[in-house]
Amino acid sequence: MRNLKSVLLLIIFLTGLTPLFAQSGGQTGEQVALNNFVVKENLLKNNKLAIIAADENEKPLESLNGTFLFSFNGFVQELKFNNGVAVAPQPIDKSTFLYLRHKNESGTHGKLFYIYKKGDDLNPVKISWVLLVLVPLGIIILASMFRKFIIIGGIILVALLIFNSKNGLRLPTFFDTIFDGLKGLF
Repeated sequence: MRNLKSVLLLIIFLTGLTPLFAQSGGQTGEQVALNNFVVKENLLKNNKLAIIAADENEKPLESLNGTFLFSFNGFVQELKFNNGVAVAPQPIDKSTFLYLRHKNESGTHGKLFYIYKKGDDLNPVKISWVLLVLVPLGIIILASMFRKFIIIGGIILVALLIFNSKNGLRLPTFFDTIFDGLKGLF
């Protein structure tokens, strides 16, 4: 009897989680998975971001409806998608890095953005994991090639680290972005 209760609770728990991963879309009832997304400024200009469900070619998926779990810089939020668009609940008050991540049955999908704020306008710029690797690596290579550049290269690396950490790009986020990019290669 006790095992039966445990099995029933497990089944109820697992069936309760399925709406968080894939939602039925359109009138046909087929499963629509969220495997890619685009970040834009919300049309209402209220300092919030709009997350738009997209396919591999970044074409919007207007048939996506439902609630999906996202991680904003490590904080988990439920986003309600309506016709392929969800609005992030937190307003952005200054320029910052944003690491947005979604996990579903097909894997983890994460992207790093720099949200540049000028006045009331938000401009999200996607940052590639390759850029995160090449910039410090290039500075280190230049510093090792030219001995006089070692101190200047060290100062530039420290300034880059301070700028990144002040704007929300911590070392764990830095490495998560690189690992997600490497996983996408294989």
